[in-house]
Amino acid sequence: MADDTAGAAAVAADPPTDEIAAAVVERFPGAVAHDSHGQPVVYVDADAWHDVAVFLRDEQRFTQCVDVTAVDHLVDAARAEIPGVTLHRFEVVANFLSHPRNRRLRTMCELDDDAPAIASLTDLYPGLNFAEREVYDMFGITFEGHPDLARILMPDDWIGYPLRKDDAPARIPVVFKDDPAPR
Repeated sequence: MADDTAGAAAVAADPPTDEIAAAVVERFPGAVAHDSHGQPVVYVDADAWHDVAVFLRDEQRFTQCVDVTAVDHLVDAARAEIPGVTLHRFEVVANFLSHPRNRRLRTMCELDDDAPAIASLTDLYPGLNFAEREVYDMFGITFEGHPDLARILMPDDWIGYPLRKDDAPARIPVVFKDDPAPR
């Protein structure tokens, strides 16, 4: 995400207005803070994904990771340019909530389409087990260190990832796991 050009752009960008986003940017080189519709967003490198979550939980009192999801930007005609962020095909998105501080923070990580992988956060936030499995099942993004990274919606023998923009849409009746019959 951060090359020499991106690093120079990050320095030239306005400093974060949110103190938590500023703390993440200060602690993790390569992180870029951005404001999205009034909510602080921090773009982080894949190598720092897990460490950022540890920092948020242990030092910033973010007691819950509400969800993890992904976005496939393969066919987007245009994307918003964020100074200091190199855009890739996939974005993994996590939304954190601090109950003691009554605050929200979104983290995002850009991933290439070449075997996309990122660290699992289930050891920190066990409630993400099924969300990470769903992202794996629908997008093919691997969560390294996940305790049971297996398909959750599609049949085990399903080929492909239905929410990828290059997955061929078709009218194939799908029998989901434990579903008695197609409807």
